[in-house]
Amino acid sequence: MTLPALYDCQIRHVRTAPLTSAFTHRSYSWLVDLDHLPRLPRWLRPLASFRAADHLGDPARSIRENVEAFLAGNDVDLAGGRITMLASARVLGYVFNPLSVYWCHAADGSLACVLAEVHNTYGQRHCYLLRTDERGRAETDKAFYVSPFNPVDGRYQMSLPEPGSRLALTITLHRPEGPPFVASVRGVRREATTAELLRVTARHPWPTLSTTARIHAQGIRLWARGLPVIARPAHQPQEGVQ
Repeated sequence: MTLPALYDCQIRHVRTAPLTSAFTHRSYSWLVDLDHLPRLPRWLRPLASFRAADHLGDPARSIRENVEAFLAGNDVDLAGGRITMLASARVLGYVFNPLSVYWCHAADGSLACVLAEVHNTYGQRHCYLLRTDERGRAETDKAFYVSPFNPVDGRYQMSLPEPGSRLALTITLHRPEGPPFVASVRGVRREATTAELLRVTARHPWPTLSTTARIHAQGIRLWARGLPVIARPAHQPQEGVQ
């Protein structure tokens, strides 16, 4: 598949306990090859840029170098294989990626592993290394504080198949008691042309700023309905991530 590509996305969160809550919003994401990040004309660069500081690792290195360093710390060597990343770009000086996903391929093209990099609204991040099955599914223990309404316990079921013409990601959090919390992203691939970038920007002028605002607004609504806030534990930066 030719990269970069844009995905016009629908993002949905569903909570069924102890309160029932669901919300959906639209945005867009980029799928890029870390060896060939988009090089936009100067006048378009405020609408899309990718910086190592917005992702895991050392801001002085490239995103690819930081991913490879993290993999090396977990005994994974791609031997130069392709890495694709699904993420939001920095737009007009701002970016927030609740989830960035990296599909890490070996030199023969096979998928070696998947990284799910999770960001919270407190400026912290954590990266899960996943060995997915043939359908892109994997499980892992929750190890990072994300929502003020969920403690750091439970187990994630993740479905993260590498996107093609369509994008379909689902993350389900199972906690020791009660039904799961489900977040999903569904999208349709678009060519990353100047015209398409201008179109999605017109529809979503500040996509990740809007996402942050919606997260805060939803949190306020849940708190106002009586959902208790879980104290945020001290953050222990993950080696090679932050």
